Amino acid sequence: MKVALIGPTGYVGRAVLDELLARGHEVLALARDPAKLATRPGLTVRQADVRDPAQVAAALAGAEALVSAYNPGWGVAELYDEFLAGTRAIYEGVKAAGLKRLLVVGGAGSLYAAPGLQLVDSPDFPAEWKQGALAAREALNLIQRESSLDWTFLSPAVNLEPGERRGQYRVALEQPVLDAQGQPARISTADLAVAIVDELEQRQHIRRRFTVGY
Repeated sequence: MKVALIGPTGYVGRAVLDELLARGHEVLALARDPAKLATRPGLTVRQADVRDPAQVAAALAGAEALVSAYNPGWGVAELYDEFLAGTRAIYEGVKAAGLKRLLVVGGAGSLYAAPGLQLVDSPDFPAEWKQGALAAREALNLIQRESSLDWTFLSPAVNLEPGERRGQYRVALEQPVLDAQGQPARISTADLAVAIVDELEQRQHIRRRFTVGY
């Protein structure tokens, strides 16, 4: 499959790039600065500012699917606004390109701690992550209104961290995966990437959100 990837140098995107290439997929990486990506077999880098829908649409030519691991960076001023501006541009660019398959890597904050209570609205949700989590929740709300796309929204486990590739994980939908002690599970970026590429290949959650964890 020829898969476009937004965020190929980011925390999650680097792992997704490695997983896609390891499985023999062709990757079209969208980057503002192509020089940040080394030449690799199966990788084509296209320069694009993903905040511009026209540039997104042009860069997606020939792609069969897009994985968006977009995040403007946790230290960016006005993170909520920046995150949503980029998200909207990406969604618009995908539709303008006529691409149907879109997998969005979101956040865990929109998962439900209890019926009617999302994690981001919990009183103990870390303040330093709140604006990004609220923006990621709105990204989910926006994609859920799209009927013309074969979209999937993947929320990682509450605890997303570097680590080894186990090649296995458990799946849930609207609530976090829990560990043996009943606490929110963790997952490595490598195994989140495994879940992302599995979903591209197997199409188990079309027009649905899901989450993964150990």
